[in-house]
Amino acid sequence: MHELSTIYYVIDTVEKLAEENDLKEIGAITLEVGEVSGIVPDYLLDFWQYARKKTELFQNTELKIETLKAVTYCQDCQKTYDTIPQGKICPHCGSPNTFLVTGNEYNIKEIEAC
Repeated sequence: MHELSTIYYVIDTVEKLAEENDLKEIGAITLEVGEVSGIVPDYLLDFWQYARKKTELFQNTELKIETLKAVTYCQDCQKTYDTIPQGKICPHCGSPNTFLVTGNEYNIKEIEAC
């Protein structure tokens, strides 16, 4: 359950930014979460409901999550494809010589100040 530690990382990061910019309230935080990041968006939302109540800054803050599609690149045929339905083997040429381009990351995309 690294979702809870992810939420606390987001809280710490946004608190520092809020302090630097003299913000008293945050309206929303948008996270980008990769399809194969291992992070479960529903868990993030559940933990957010718990953790945000502990800090005045986040009492009314909405957490938004955008899913980043997992895309794999084939080094042999130089094509990309959706990772989830295909896996590691390239559907275009059958090569296992592939690597993940996007889909395993998570980012704080946007912070909306009130």
